[in-house]
Amino acid sequence: MLDMQDLTIVGVVLLVAEIIGILLAIHAVMQPRSSQGAIAWFIALITLPVVTIPIYTVFGRTRFLGYTEAIREATEIVGDRRHEWLDNMNTMAAKPRPGLEVIEALAKNLTHIPFLRANRVELLVDGAETYDNMISAIESARSYVLVQFYIVRDDAIGRRLRDALVAKARSGVQTFFLYDEIGSIKLPEAYLDVMRKEGVEVSGFKTTKGRSNRFQINFRNHRKLLVVDGRSGFIGGNNLGEEYLVYRDTHLRIDGPAAQHIQLSFLKDWYWATAQLPAVASQITAAETSDQAVAIVNTGPADTAAYCSILFSSLVSNARSRLWITSPYFVPNNALVVALQAAALRGVDVRIILPDKADQRIVELASFTYYDDMLNNGVRLYRYREHFMHQKVILVDDTVAGIGTVNLDNRSLYLNFEATALVADQDFVKQVEAMLMVDFDNSMAVKNEHFYNKPLPFRVAAQIARLASPLL
Repeated sequence: MLDMQDLTIVGVVLLVAEIIGILLAIHAVMQPRSSQGAIAWFIALITLPVVTIPIYTVFGRTRFLGYTEAIREATEIVGDRRHEWLDNMNTMAAKPRPGLEVIEALAKNLTHIPFLRANRVELLVDGAETYDNMISAIESARSYVLVQFYIVRDDAIGRRLRDALVAKARSGVQTFFLYDEIGSIKLPEAYLDVMRKEGVEVSGFKTTKGRSNRFQINFRNHRKLLVVDGRSGFIGGNNLGEEYLVYRDTHLRIDGPAAQHIQLSFLKDWYWATAQLPAVASQITAAETSDQAVAIVNTGPADTAAYCSILFSSLVSNARSRLWITSPYFVPNNALVVALQAAALRGVDVRIILPDKADQRIVELASFTYYDDMLNNGVRLYRYREHFMHQKVILVDDTVAGIGTVNLDNRSLYLNFEATALVADQDFVKQVEAMLMVDFDNSMAVKNEHFYNKPLPFRVAAQIARLASPLL
């Protein structure tokens, strides 16, 4: 039994927790976040402060502090070379394309770099093709290799790429390896030591650098990039691990000016992690036999607005005849839900492929509750039955295809560092269309019954998961 003194102490602790909870609730609604996220945090902090305060300390922040200042420092170090670099890329601006005017303007305003011409884009389907192509590109490197992954495994695939980097470092080629410390939390130090001992420059992308982001694990660097000599770049959904040999995923190889834009993304992240800038090429190398237009759009929590959400809402809103999307996680914000509904209601062929079996249970539960929002307004949903579907692809009309790292959930749209390649080329669009047609054949159409036929406890858990989705 608690005596009166103990009860007094408990009462004081609860009172202090409630006061702190109220203050943090005010902080939560003042931060730039979705309305449902603000409401969820506000209610949780006031009603359950003792439980929610430590969670908010770790997950509650929406802005990644210090990154913008670091990039400003890097820009000052580079000096006039930055203007030369941007001027070089702007001289390769692609000609405006009918039906793409809005997206072209958006990409330019988000990144300060337009769609670039004279690229050759290769569609890489699934892990085996992607890794073979990456290794071949690394082996061809003459000056440097830049590698960045969110998840890195110490398995046959991870060691294969590591050994390719070590071989190039031994031959005198500069090699740089950047990994996310949260995504690769299980990566043993011994894996990295092998590279360090052979001259590979290695760093983790830190979410808690200094005091400004203390205790934060929200701001993960979800990009998967590789650049060789500034002339070849890779971007897409594959991480570095054996499971991606069986996952359904999509990556791109881009030879041409857009590789320089991928390189710029790496340099910014590398400078944040190390306060150093690798010596890289700034000259533009045009593809000899291709003229595909590509824009690279990098987004993240250091942006002045929710650029990732803006990008995808705009792509959806500008669809006129077709909008096909694949995403392993589907917990969209309100703006995206409305944009998808509006597209379907105005007669656009809106189709979304989701995995039949997800790898994150709470996210899968939440996604079930969006079936009504989509199906009742003409959006067609599919569940991919062959392995786990991990690709992030968007196809808009016959004008542009986007492939990158963005999932349709709160974390990608607001909290992660992401990268998307937009390709405006009719031949490439047809390739993506053919690829997705195969995926539709390997999927089953979703009906409302897929949710309502589930047991009541499942449906209750799904609704609770949806309420918590802004916090995921």
